[in-house]
Amino acid sequence: MPETAFGTSAQAADLLLEARDSTDTLLGDWAEHLESELGSRDGRALAYALRTPGKRVRAALVLGTYRSVGGRSPGIAGVAAAVETVHTYSLVHDDLPCMDDDDLRRGRPTAHRAFDVPTATRVGFLLVPVAARLLTVSTRELGLSSSTLGRMASELFQAGGIEGMVGGQWLDLEAEGRTLTLAELMAVHRGKTGALIRAACVLGGMAAEAEPHKLAGLMAYGEDIGLAFQIADDVLDATATSEELGKPVGRDAELSKSTYVALLGIEGARTEARRIAVKAVAHLDAAGIPSDALGSLAGYIVNRTS
Repeated sequence: MPETAFGTSAQAADLLLEARDSTDTLLGDWAEHLESELGSRDGRALAYALRTPGKRVRAALVLGTYRSVGGRSPGIAGVAAAVETVHTYSLVHDDLPCMDDDDLRRGRPTAHRAFDVPTATRVGFLLVPVAARLLTVSTRELGLSSSTLGRMASELFQAGGIEGMVGGQWLDLEAEGRTLTLAELMAVHRGKTGALIRAACVLGGMAAEAEPHKLAGLMAYGEDIGLAFQIADDVLDATATSEELGKPVGRDAELSKSTYVALLGIEGARTEARRIAVKAVAHLDAAGIPSDALGSLAGYIVNRTS
């Protein structure tokens, strides 16, 4: 697909770099503080999880959506870090032996391998109130009201709970060994992967106090780009190397999971991801939201190689 369909790749690269720098710095500071505050093995493990490196796509979506509707404060970095903290909680638990039983995450031992299963389980739960603290501090920096904080917290933690990631993971585990239809697979991933990506986009809009129709446009964009992200992930699991991804590949096949690649083939899945990404950007255009940076991120999400 031509680069112009999603804007220039340089826009996405710049936004992702900024998101990584600001999120890693902020979470590094919080890791140091919390390790000292908690002490003990749990404190060290919590700091280890917070320092987990990543692409910071969700953080970039928070920054991009915030600015697309007029937000300008650097305080938005805390909202992005809160979203990434909820994402980290999901990864810590997703890697446990009772879930996907992974030994590597982003090129280093998973939390339960670096420490132990009980500690990693507790750390996953501890990351949720850490995200709440980050969100509270950042909304104060942004000058937002307590009622706006409440709405933002509800959006974030609903996405991370039974109506979002937890519910999607539950459906994903139940589906192992079964062949799902495309509609069933999309339902799983709108929760497991898509809910937090949608929330990242909505939170950016809420932080900028966007008008209702623009907030609806960001939500629709997030819904679709979250699904496109998961389809692209399935393609990478089937085509990339462990070195490229920083984690074992081929796990979907090992766990007998239904995937978009299994249903559509590699090229069919790539085509579907790009189709949905184009649809996502169209929601922004329809809502009158500048789509340059967010369109570029959409292109990165479906064309990435790691």
